[in-house]
Amino acid sequence: MHDLGIKTGKELSAFSLLYLQQHFGKSGLHYYNIARGIDNRPVNRHRDTKSVGVEVTFDQDITGKAEAITQLQGLLIKAIGRASEKQLSARTLTVKIKYHDFVQITRSRTLPMSVTDAAGMAFILEDLLKNTDIGRRPARLLGVTLSSLATGSAAGFQQLDLFTDY
Repeated sequence: MHDLGIKTGKELSAFSLLYLQQHFGKSGLHYYNIARGIDNRPVNRHRDTKSVGVEVTFDQDITGKAEAITQLQGLLIKAIGRASEKQLSARTLTVKIKYHDFVQITRSRTLPMSVTDAAGMAFILEDLLKNTDIGRRPARLLGVTLSSLATGSAAGFQQLDLFTDY
């Protein structure tokens, strides 16, 4: 497409079906339709949930680390609630930060146990923020995502830590 000067959907929609079929064969019809918003494939509403996330863009940038942790804990409470509603538990916690200049980073940790209590995860949130610029650089957006999901009876099992006495 780039060789033909097509870089956007708008540019693609300017070409005729015949032209697209000459250059792309059977796929030409697909490209022609997609560029016009035509897609007759059935919608699959029953896909497995891979992650549950919550994020917020602030009216005023977050500048302090303590404020960021407080906001992240609130987002984590919401994410845990959403996962719980779907009868899911998660072992991976990811924090997303978008700074005022739109540079975005993520930090994550996979835990040996399910993430079920936001208060109990405060130290993990703080640890995830250690190697970030939170507190030194304004943040426009914060987010929390839970992944490595399990359902039903699998949600209750935990990988035990090799170096911890139980």
